[in-house]
Amino acid sequence: MPNTLRLMAVHAHPDDESSKGAATLARYVTEGVEVLVVTCTGGERGDILNPHLADADRLLADLGAERRREMAAAQKILGVEHAWLGFVDSGMPDSGPLPPGCFAALPVPEAAGPLVALMRAFRPHVVTTYDETGGYPHPDHLMSHRVSVHAFETAADPDRYPAAGPPWQPLKLYYSRTLSRARASALRYATRVAGRPPVSIWSEGAEQPDRPEFTTRVACADWFDVRDAALKAHATQIDPEGFWFSVPNDVQRQAWPTEDYELARTLVPTPPAEDDLFAGLRSPVADHHVHEHDRRVSQQNS
Repeated sequence: MPNTLRLMAVHAHPDDESSKGAATLARYVTEGVEVLVVTCTGGERGDILNPHLADADRLLADLGAERRREMAAAQKILGVEHAWLGFVDSGMPDSGPLPPGCFAALPVPEAAGPLVALMRAFRPHVVTTYDETGGYPHPDHLMSHRVSVHAFETAADPDRYPAAGPPWQPLKLYYSRTLSRARASALRYATRVAGRPPVSIWSEGAEQPDRPEFTTRVACADWFDVRDAALKAHATQIDPEGFWFSVPNDVQRQAWPTEDYELARTLVPTPPAEDDLFAGLRSPVADHHVHEHDRRVSQQNS
C-alpha cells in the first residue's frame, strides 16, 4: 500500500469532527493512518449550548477563542492533525441575511482555494465531508460540501490554483451518514429492549434526510468512548447530560457498532458494500495503482 494512508475530514465548525465520524478517525489513527481534520470556520457566531457550564457570559464574550481551545483539546484526544481554513462563521439559517465576508457568502472557487492548498500539501487518499444537504441546512455545512467537492475535483488540475502547490488527486470522496434516521431508530429500539428509559436522539434523526443505502460501514465501537471524550471537550457546545449521551455505549456497541458513509466519488475499483474507507486501496492491485498514482504526481511536480 502507499507508505502511509492519509485521510482528510472536512467539517464546518469545531465540534463537528467529534459528533460526525470521530470514532472512525480514532480507529484509523490507531491503525497508523495519517488523519487531518479541517475546520472551515471558527464557530464564532455560535452560542453557549451547555446549561451546566460555569462563567458562560465570559466565554460568550470571546467564543471564538474558547472554541479554538476546545478544538485543541478534542484534537489531542482523537490523536489527529488539525488545520483551520480561517473563514468566519456564517450564523444559523434563521439569523437573517448572511453577514458580509462570512464563509457561506463567498464564491465557491474563492472559498475552496485554501482547501485545495491543504489537499495538495497533505495529499489525502480519502476525503470525507457532508452531502449536498449539509446534514442539516446550516449555511456553513452546505458551503463545506460545496468547497469539498470543488477541491476534490480541481486539486489535480495544474491550471487551477497555480499558487496553491503541486497538484494532487484524492482517490475517494465520502459523505458522512452518522446522523441517519436508520441509526436513530435502531438505537431508540435497542434502548427500549434493554429496559432503559426512553431517549431523545438528535430530533428523531431529522438532521439527515433519508438517503440511498449506506455504501460503507466502518466498525469502530471500540472507539466510542474516545469519540464521547472528544465531544465533551467542546464544552460550550455539548451538554454532558444531553441527547448525544442518552444511549449508553454498551447498548450502542450491540445495536449499531459502525459509523456510516456514502461513497460519492472514486477513482479506484471498490466493492459494492465496503467496511473500510480505504477499500480498494489495500489490495496488491490497488497498491500498484496508488504507487503509480503517487509516482506520476511526483514526476509531474518535479
